[in-house]
Amino acid sequence: MAEMIFDDIGSFPLPAGKTKEWMAARFAEKKNDAELFGVINDAFMMKVEAGVEVPNYPQYQDMNEQFLSIIRDPDCTEEPFKVKTEDARIIELEAIESVARSYREEHGKKLDVRICVTGPLELYLRDFGGTEYVDILNVLAESIDRFVSNSLSSARDLNIRTVSIDEPSIGINPQVMFSDNDLIHAMDIACSSAKKAGCDVEVHLHSPLHYKLACQTENISVIGVESAATPSYLDLIDRKEVEDSDSFLRVGIARTDVFNLVAVLNEKYNTNVWKDRAHMEEIVTQMETPQLIRKRLEKAYAIFDESIRYVGPDCGLGSWPSQDMAAQLLRNVAEGLADFRRSL
Repeated sequence: MAEMIFDDIGSFPLPAGKTKEWMAARFAEKKNDAELFGVINDAFMMKVEAGVEVPNYPQYQDMNEQFLSIIRDPDCTEEPFKVKTEDARIIELEAIESVARSYREEHGKKLDVRICVTGPLELYLRDFGGTEYVDILNVLAESIDRFVSNSLSSARDLNIRTVSIDEPSIGINPQVMFSDNDLIHAMDIACSSAKKAGCDVEVHLHSPLHYKLACQTENISVIGVESAATPSYLDLIDRKEVEDSDSFLRVGIARTDVFNLVAVLNEKYNTNVWKDRAHMEEIVTQMETPQLIRKRLEKAYAIFDESIRYVGPDCGLGSWPSQDMAAQLLRNVAEGLADFRRSL
């Protein structure tokens, strides 16, 4: 059996007492901040301890502004929209170097880490909407590649195993005016450094409607499918198409759409579970159980077999009510995956 790896998408709840506004103010200073780094490190280690095999650094910034705030800064660019390599920093990666160093000293090996960068189309749509300037799309792609390249060269005590390009608008946003070839070319530019470095390169899509675009790229090897909440998404994927393009899948096997999960509890108990939280834990004790997660994986594996390279939650956990609940979901995934591996 080919290796099947447990990774996560990135976002994670904040600890009690910390707000998004507080985090945004600290990130805006773009410097090493002990308190900010402590929040990031604690969340990251919760993922590691929950059993995530290739954890993403905790994403606590707006996925667009994390990169655009630097790309728009004239002091950080060599020409419009082209970031200087030395300024293409992912602060979260710098933050987790300290806990990665401790892990390496304790375990004698580097931690495998996943990094997620916002794709060129998503950044373009934020600033330009439904216009069509292919040259700007490609410059944004080059800037994203520089964030990846700088991260790869700066990592000392961690191993960047997986690089994910986040492109939620593909297949969903009607504003997309670019041709398929333009999108394929831009995505290839954005992850060329990751491919050269030998990383697995994922694309995270919120809809698999146009997954074949990723199959046609040279540099993307793993296509993410949010199939736990929407199992029918797997029906849209042609296994032969995936195999013929030497691609693999990342299959979502745990739901992360917490608002829909809470709605089920609201109806069950005729209450507002966000206010009356007595039943909130049922999401991870009775709904998203290791047994159900294993069954989802068994179903996906029966269809795609060794074309599945990664598994994990559908999306990020940033909107979940607490860090403890988010960590429990990750533990449930780890247990479900372990049970599945034993069954083989």
